[in-house]
Amino acid sequence: MLLLALLHPIATFNLWQWSVHPSTVVGIAALATLYIWAAKKFNAEPSASQKIFFSCGLLVMFASLNGPLHDLSDDYLFSAHMVQHLLLTLAVPPLLLAGVPGGMLRPALSRRYVAPVARFFTRAPMCFVVFNVTIAAWHLPPLYNAAMAHHNIHIIEHLMFMASAVLMWWPLMSQLPEFPRLAYPGQMLYSFLMSIPMSIIAVYIVMSDHVLYPAYSAAPRIFPLSPLDDQLLGGLIMWIPGGLIFMIIMSVVFFKWNARGEDSTAGAQVDWKPSAA
Repeated sequence: MLLLALLHPIATFNLWQWSVHPSTVVGIAALATLYIWAAKKFNAEPSASQKIFFSCGLLVMFASLNGPLHDLSDDYLFSAHMVQHLLLTLAVPPLLLAGVPGGMLRPALSRRYVAPVARFFTRAPMCFVVFNVTIAAWHLPPLYNAAMAHHNIHIIEHLMFMASAVLMWWPLMSQLPEFPRLAYPGQMLYSFLMSIPMSIIAVYIVMSDHVLYPAYSAAPRIFPLSPLDDQLLGGLIMWIPGGLIFMIIMSVVFFKWNARGEDSTAGAQVDWKPSAA
């Protein structure tokens, strides 16, 4: 495979050329505007650290959906697409959640018809199912290939990834006692279980003996890497870094639990995040 890739003409690609997509700029600007409006409207001024986390989340989202990573993902490499997906699900949502004070969310989630729905979907089993079904479904060849062929479907895919990932992170990072995060033992079990479905999907991709996503077979080669080797690399990126993140979370939660001695509850205060609110 490597020999065939070396014989294939290698296209040129400029890593320093940034393409910007208006739809992503509009969406990110709208999210930032909503954040500022909600802080003033509900008298829930974020702390300096929360503002930094939320801003970092928006910046990572922008870098994931624009520039060289976006171009590599859409036009050249399946492995780059996996990096993009990991950023959209395992980096952007926790940064955004860490940046939103509970008081900013409470007015919306406390509404009569919203609260029961929110309570149902923020329960750990439902968060687990929604996220993993979303990830698994979109990596099936029919849906994945449809997203590669149609830009609007691709946008829907990314929106579903980020929305389901916010739910996935909720049991670990909730800042609302009304919709609480799990106690420490539950967080450890949840994190361990969360690593399993992604590993299964990754194994399915890694062990495939043919290219699952034809768009990458026809893509120009910018590295001496065949489409099948690129697919293998993408599966490994999903498998190893994706699983490692949940192992790190388990370790962090364990040490926090140990520091509290016999108290196994996470409490109303959210302390599993980069800094205290």
